[in-house]
Amino acid sequence: MPSEIVMYQKHDFPGEDAFIRIKIWRVNPNVPASQHNYKYSLVYVVDGVCMVRYDNEAGKGDHKHIGENEYPVSFSTLKDLIKQFRTDVTAMRS
Repeated sequence: MPSEIVMYQKHDFPGEDAFIRIKIWRVNPNVPASQHNYKYSLVYVVDGVCMVRYDNEAGKGDHKHIGENEYPVSFSTLKDLIKQFRTDVTAMRS
């Protein structure tokens, strides 16, 4: 699966053992079960535990993990996907 990195960002929360990491690749062909040409991993980790994760693992399609639970994600654009992720992280941090 040929790929190119589209975005890589990491944000550490000062004074906390917490970070956000966003990795997005353009791929060809699509990841199986996804209807777009992106592979992604967006994570929010606290004290070494992944609290929020968005990904499109082969065969599963677009989905997110909130704690131990998994939910489908509606993918329209990368901008919207990142907005959904940040909304979930903000809710988790509240």
